[in-house]
Amino acid sequence: MKTKLSSEYKASIAENISDIKRRIEQAKKQDSEVTLLLATKTVPAEAVNYATQELGVRDIGENRVQELLSKYDELEKENVNIHFIGSLQTNKVKYIIDKVCMIHSVDSLKLAAEIDRQAKKHNKVMDILVEINIGEEENKGGIAPDELEDFLEKLTAFEHLRVRGLMTIAPFWCEKADYQKYFAKTYQFFIDILPKKIHNIYKPVLSMGMSDSFETAIECGSTLVRLGTVVFGHRQYK
Repeated sequence: MKTKLSSEYKASIAENISDIKRRIEQAKKQDSEVTLLLATKTVPAEAVNYATQELGVRDIGENRVQELLSKYDELEKENVNIHFIGSLQTNKVKYIIDKVCMIHSVDSLKLAAEIDRQAKKHNKVMDILVEINIGEEENKGGIAPDELEDFLEKLTAFEHLRVRGLMTIAPFWCEKADYQKYFAKTYQFFIDILPKKIHNIYKPVLSMGMSDSFETAIECGSTLVRLGTVVFGHRQYK
């Protein structure tokens, strides 16, 4: 069932995106590029399409396979890059492998092998980011910092994967004043270990920073920020 967007909601989205772009420009270094990715969990396709087709945002990211599949046919896909940014189970890879341009959350060899296998079926090379658990939190996805170098080395064996960079989520208990510490640490891995293990990366991607932390992330070197609430308002869960 299609959702009719009110003029007030459209105006709110447009104002939010305009403000975010201004804040991104203020936070980034002069010669750097920062991609704005809209995190669209629970956001109706009509609102996503308004942001991409009317407001010029080119990158969107879904967290859940089932939600991506339910929205996919309703999304306007011309000149739009669809990313998968959530935790991904191996048995769900086959459903999205032909629908997304990048998977942000690779954190195991088992998942990497399945992405490689499914990408081969579609005769494609899938761009991926390695998720790093920078706060070393229990029960949270991501490669431990001290295992990153070895993990990147092992990924070079997969012919149908292309490592483009790293992704992290700041610890859930993190205070705003602590973001800088974790983002700066991730950036050091990005510039020290990634180039050593993965050579000739085209436009390396460092995906970090969300609605409450994106400016700090950009100041620490993020090249892609994943924003949802600050654009579309608080999520409406069914």
